[in-house]
Amino acid sequence: MQTSLPVAQLIAFRAPLALLLGIGAVLVATVDVFRRQCGIAAGVAIVLGLASVANGGILLSRGFEAAIPDGDLTVIAWNTQGGAASPKSVARLILATEADIVSLPEMDDLAASEVARLVAKDGHQMKAATTYGETGDSWIPTSVLIHDDLGDYRVDTSAGSTPGLPSAVWRSVDGTGPTIVAAHPSPPLPESMDEWRSGLQWIAAQCDAPEVIVAGDLNATVDHLSGLGTGDALVGDCQDAAVMAGAGAIGTWPTSAPAWLAAPIDHVLFGAAWTVRGVQVVTSLDEAGADHRPIVAVLDAR
Repeated sequence: MQTSLPVAQLIAFRAPLALLLGIGAVLVATVDVFRRQCGIAAGVAIVLGLASVANGGILLSRGFEAAIPDGDLTVIAWNTQGGAASPKSVARLILATEADIVSLPEMDDLAASEVARLVAKDGHQMKAATTYGETGDSWIPTSVLIHDDLGDYRVDTSAGSTPGLPSAVWRSVDGTGPTIVAAHPSPPLPESMDEWRSGLQWIAAQCDAPEVIVAGDLNATVDHLSGLGTGDALVGDCQDAAVMAGAGAIGTWPTSAPAWLAAPIDHVLFGAAWTVRGVQVVTSLDEAGADHRPIVAVLDAR
């Protein structure tokens, strides 16, 4: 049900849903009191109230904590909305967090190269790479920046991409660095539901090794990813950094809504070779132009 219309769209916004259900319960209960109709109206009010509490409880269990302590590896995912967030804004975030891996859905190769140039001026050396999909002609690209300390990387063309929007897998040339997946599956619009589901399946298939790290705009909350994991893992063999760090309820999209009300659809996933130290959804860049907030995850090697 979580990947079917209209459930997929509703559960993406659990906080507004809980709020609306609560308001509905109060309104129905008020009508019940004033009209002295204790039958169906009372039952409806109770059901709405319980549904509101349940959704709120799920959000509380996922957490609203935010912290980015020091760790072995810092990963950023930020959908820049087709360049709405400038290379300068991205560079400032990278330098502030000392990021090692940056996934940038909707940023083209020229902007990604400019980010790498800007951070290099402060001694933070990164290489930029961009995918335009398997056919190389997607009008919405996905870029990645990888710190030089992680070594050389090349794209694994055999891994393919999410359908509709481009994603790619970058593997360490000498095999010592983590496998990096910059992901951006299609959104769950009525006309692209099949592409969206296939994109989530593709992400699960990439989470097949302990050292893998997936970062990007997944156009999905952890509810949508439910059922795609192996054993206790959430997706394939991966866990979600925000949920594991107690920050899984903080919304990343849209920036026009407060973080507690927005949908947490941008993620950092990690394999069994990693543990999470902390996660922060950055709200201080809401005016940077993009409709998504960056998510920053700090990981430690096991």
